[in-house]
Amino acid sequence: MTRTEAQARRRVAATDWGALAAELDAQGSASTAVLLTPAECRELAALYEKPELFRTTVDLARHRYGSGAYRYFTHDLPAPVAALRAALYPRLLPVARDWAARLGRPAPWPDSLDAWLARCHAAGQDRSAQILLRYGPGDWNALHRDVFGDLVFPLQVVVALDEAGTDYTGGEFLMVEQRARAQSRGTATVLRQGHGLAFTTRDRPVRTRRGWSAGAMRHGVSTVRSGRRHTLGLVFHDAA
Repeated sequence: MTRTEAQARRRVAATDWGALAAELDAQGSASTAVLLTPAECRELAALYEKPELFRTTVDLARHRYGSGAYRYFTHDLPAPVAALRAALYPRLLPVARDWAARLGRPAPWPDSLDAWLARCHAAGQDRSAQILLRYGPGDWNALHRDVFGDLVFPLQVVVALDEAGTDYTGGEFLMVEQRARAQSRGTATVLRQGHGLAFTTRDRPVRTRRGWSAGAMRHGVSTVRSGRRHTLGLVFHDAA
């Protein structure tokens, strides 16, 4: 195990995962302990200027997804990104399996992230889905889901790389839950630099009179008012 991998495991282990699972159940999102130092955050944000590290760049305005841009890393991930992804997967896996059981869905996720990604690739989902996002003044991201094929891991993590209120203003992380026979419910979260926010990829179990049902959820980013906002998006399935 490398020093970076060991460090990622220690930091991930510092989160109260029981409390995080309970908050995910209640809200569909929950914050982790510190995953990256401010210096590490700045180093990762600076990678945006190295196009050779990415397989593609998405212009949000061009696709009518909002305003701003994000880049998908190649499979040759920076060591801190790969280490965090590997350390987070087994911590989120029990929640994923529990949710699947409550919703009466299959739980196809093996214990190993590598084994799960091998299944994705065998099914034709063989493109990296790890994202580095950049927003400037006036930029925003429409409500959406990061579902890139039939094989989906139900949770993902976004890590803030800049300090809200200092490096930028606005840019809150948004989640909207569609509720059956009721108005939608929205939440806005100010991301803390270096912390992760775990959240549902598409839905979460919601108790109803008839048992458990899937509460559909989408996420996005509110308009950035000033400065520049970078985030790292960790997705645990690959893209078709």
